[in-house]
Amino acid sequence: MEHALDKAKARYQELTRLLEDPSIHSNPTELRRVSKERSALETLVTTIARYEDVRGQITGAEAMLKSEKDPELLAMTHAELESLEAERQRLEAELPRLLLPPDPLDHRNVIVEIRAGVGGDEAGLFTAEMQRLYTKYAERHAWKVEIMELSAVGGMGGVKEAVLMIHGEGAYSRLKYESGVHRVQRVPATEASGRIHTSAVTVAVLPEAEELDIEIKPSDLQVDVFRSSGPGGQSVNTADSAVRIRHLPSGIVVQCQDERSQLKNKTKALKVLRARLLDLQRQEQERKLAAARKSQVSTGDRSAKIRTYNFPQGRVTDHRIGLTLYKLQDVMEGDLDELVDALFAAEQAERLAASGAGSPA
Repeated sequence: MEHALDKAKARYQELTRLLEDPSIHSNPTELRRVSKERSALETLVTTIARYEDVRGQITGAEAMLKSEKDPELLAMTHAELESLEAERQRLEAELPRLLLPPDPLDHRNVIVEIRAGVGGDEAGLFTAEMQRLYTKYAERHAWKVEIMELSAVGGMGGVKEAVLMIHGEGAYSRLKYESGVHRVQRVPATEASGRIHTSAVTVAVLPEAEELDIEIKPSDLQVDVFRSSGPGGQSVNTADSAVRIRHLPSGIVVQCQDERSQLKNKTKALKVLRARLLDLQRQEQERKLAAARKSQVSTGDRSAKIRTYNFPQGRVTDHRIGLTLYKLQDVMEGDLDELVDALFAAEQAERLAASGAGSPA
């Protein structure tokens, strides 16, 4: 552990020197990379400094106990030493967590894809509610939400598929735990007998891919344009502004018709395509990691049932960590932070156990 702490401090000092070098300011990409890496280390380095200071104070207090004769000063020193030891233990528990390498994509914007699953019209209605939930959650964090694609279904306000781009620092770090199957249990408005129905919605959360992450060759794309359509298939645009892109090597198809401009729709569709291709790479990495360890808090398995929303009981249960909250209405209004914080803590504990990190020597 001591070696890891020294390494982190040395890297922070190296990054600080790089930022003080005027030449780096002529390269915006490198400047941004170095700044982000240094910023990510700040909390760790500050905690290391506090830990070293506390250890120094403990050494001084122990020396005083050996030399001091005054009963009153001895009592004060004993009390101070007890407080310092408690602080040392707290910091020794915190440092291994801070040493865990962050997900390099955590700071990125996200693309959230919400699709109706089993359950007919009720699944479509819940898809619309999940779209609203994530929009409300983004608003709570002052993130910007952009609709990339929205396909209505039925005549009750249901949604077959909603694709959202959420712009905001750290959006992926908070929303990545939402990938999977979300199950809803409630009495549909159309159910005369009052029988509870179960339906499902699938959510995929993809970090926004940058052009450096994924190279897309024009020759690998089949681009088709057509007229945008609304509910029931009626044309809502007299120009061929809607865009459908097929990535030939992977077979991924992306469609966008939300904008009136063909160029804007193509730009949006390419963003979604890049994110899906990056996600394919990530899923392959997750599969390789799964061969070595079984992850409890997975962000890669799209088929896993992760959460149940039970309206009659007013509860939300996250099945990955066995957490049940009786605050369903708050959650549906975008109050997800208690769930997200619990999932983050579980993932950190799992990673800490897998790393075998211990206390500083």
